[in-house]
Amino acid sequence: MTATSRTRLVHPVVIAGGSGTRLWPVSRDSMPKQFVSLLDSGRSTFEETILRVTGEGFARPVVVTHSDFRFVVAEQLAGLGVEADIVLEPERRDSAAAIAVGALMAARRDEEAVCLVLAADHLIPDAALFTADCQRAAEGAARHGRIMMLGIEPTGPSTAYGYIAPGAPLDEAGAFAVERFAEKPDRETAETYVAEGYRWNSGNFVFPARLMAEELAAFAPAVLDAARGALDAAVADLDFLRLDAAAFGAAPRISIDYAVMEKTRRAGVLKTRFRWSDIGSWDAMFDVKDKDASGNVLEGAVSVLDTRSSFVRSDEVLTTVVGLEDVVVVTTPDAVLVTSRERAGEVKTLVAQLHREARPEAGQHHRIHRPWGWYQRIDIGDRFQVKHICVKPGGILSLQRHYHRAEHWVVVHGTAEVTVDGTVTLFHENEAAYLPIGCTHRLHNPGKIPLKLIEVQVGSYTGEDDIVRLEDIYARK
Repeated sequence: MTATSRTRLVHPVVIAGGSGTRLWPVSRDSMPKQFVSLLDSGRSTFEETILRVTGEGFARPVVVTHSDFRFVVAEQLAGLGVEADIVLEPERRDSAAAIAVGALMAARRDEEAVCLVLAADHLIPDAALFTADCQRAAEGAARHGRIMMLGIEPTGPSTAYGYIAPGAPLDEAGAFAVERFAEKPDRETAETYVAEGYRWNSGNFVFPARLMAEELAAFAPAVLDAARGALDAAVADLDFLRLDAAAFGAAPRISIDYAVMEKTRRAGVLKTRFRWSDIGSWDAMFDVKDKDASGNVLEGAVSVLDTRSSFVRSDEVLTTVVGLEDVVVVTTPDAVLVTSRERAGEVKTLVAQLHREARPEAGQHHRIHRPWGWYQRIDIGDRFQVKHICVKPGGILSLQRHYHRAEHWVVVHGTAEVTVDGTVTLFHENEAAYLPIGCTHRLHNPGKIPLKLIEVQVGSYTGEDDIVRLEDIYARK
């Protein structure tokens, strides 16, 4: 996108706080789909989204995310070399409150700011067309005083999306007034919508920030008041802006569609040209991936026999399939999903059932990510637990102690700087540190390569809540 004297910078607002349970077990509450590598590029959809709105013509992005994801957002931004304002929601209040915060931030930078609101978990392979369409939408939004929706040309009569009926044309650049919105239809109705020229509702918007504030004030004043109060009382926390919890918690839990878009008379739709998918299910992932000669998508340690039109993915474990058609099989180190492609959208219901059964696999990954790196359990039993720990270069664990366990750290890669009761010692590969019960200790990777070690915990209790943090550079409680 090229900035000219007549074209203002577009202010990207990236919403990155969802959970994406339909792509379980790869996507889970602790690391949802927007941050997981699902694409052939090896990047996450969040990273791809940021790259599309970085550079000439775009202002510094605003990323609105949940507090739980602050470090993964910061890490992925740093990996791209992109700076952004990272705004932390203390709790999820749906899209209206998040968009209100983004619009207010943009308006405080520039009273005439035009915002581009994007979900972080969508796939848009046509970057150049996307940029050009965003330019058209931004110009249309500013010229016509509209909240422009990016309307996607349907590739078929999908029942997974809402639809938009374009009304009177606003200009010759593909912008139309919105005649009506339609909820997710049944198959027959979807076929009618496609035949009549309806567009899919992508959930992405372009609008003057001031206009969005006016429409929120008219139709959802409680959302606007809560967002403004949360932003006014926000506090800086490391490189993040933490919204005030009490003020933000007063926002009604409502989507921007219900709060504003279905009520305003100032909605517009741009007939976009770029390809798009919300990759909202494993069947949708199957649709956007390249297929082999049997129509299969095979990823990871996979081998199949007499299998057709299926999606089979393995993150680690050898996964084999024989004699099946139109199925989804996804394996991770701690969970396996098998479903027909037709019913892949029901995985969300399955995950809700797992939560009711108190299965930790429902929301927690086998590999637990922390701001300093990650760990994953190797084994656990009566009075012991074994973990694989990886500390990124420069990473520092909190200064802490445990009251119910001792720990043994065996370095297998890199160099560990270990502090025990104030004494600092360096440990190299094939060397081990012993941390007795109750000692004050800290682990630091002072090197330029990842530090990997095996931790053996021995004691009467090995739960994660047996940690007393005394100091923490990441400001965790």
